[in-house]
Amino acid sequence: MSQAEPASGHEPNLADETELIAALRRGDEATFMALVERFNGALLRVAQSYVGSWAVAEEVVQETWLGVLQGIGRFEGRSSLKTWIFRILANRARTRGVREGRSIPFADLGADADEPAVDAEQFLPAGHPYAGWWAAYPASWEGVPEERLLAREARERIEAAIAVLPPSQRTVITLRDVEGWSAEEVRGLLEISDANQRVLLHRARAKVRSALAAYVAEGDAQ
Repeated sequence: MSQAEPASGHEPNLADETELIAALRRGDEATFMALVERFNGALLRVAQSYVGSWAVAEEVVQETWLGVLQGIGRFEGRSSLKTWIFRILANRARTRGVREGRSIPFADLGADADEPAVDAEQFLPAGHPYAGWWAAYPASWEGVPEERLLAREARERIEAAIAVLPPSQRTVITLRDVEGWSAEEVRGLLEISDANQRVLLHRARAKVRSALAAYVAEGDAQ
């Protein structure tokens, strides 16, 4: 940031939006960098839903932060600052993707209607008197020690499972379960229907739960 004021000596308060906006407008570099640290990863994941490569996504995110610096003086507060930043990102990512001929509109990614949310092998097969029912109900984690579910390895398994999801599912579960966005915020940002948002989230969660279940089963087998 040009002509940035010296750091104020205290941690920027990202929870107070009025203070945050004022700090950005007066060129507080510490506040801006804290904002970058807070949102950069999620911005990259959203950008990848529109463009074809990580490198292009990084360029789009850099353009987004430049847009934030250039536009903060005109920000009118009609939405939250967070939503405004991600909207800048989505608009720039769409434009970049269309220009490069590699973008698929997010809504067209669909809810992968032909993709089962749960592996079909977990259900009784056709011809069985109870075809379509669970072959074995998902194992309960009630007896699993809490420290095991909260262990670093468990978090790494979850992060790895999210990383390999289809872009649409990865973006929705990241915004909902990692960033804590509401369903309404996600629908508004990604311009998808309520049903699409719910199906994408359900399928993403099912895959992540499956990965975590495998991790828990490994511990039980030891």
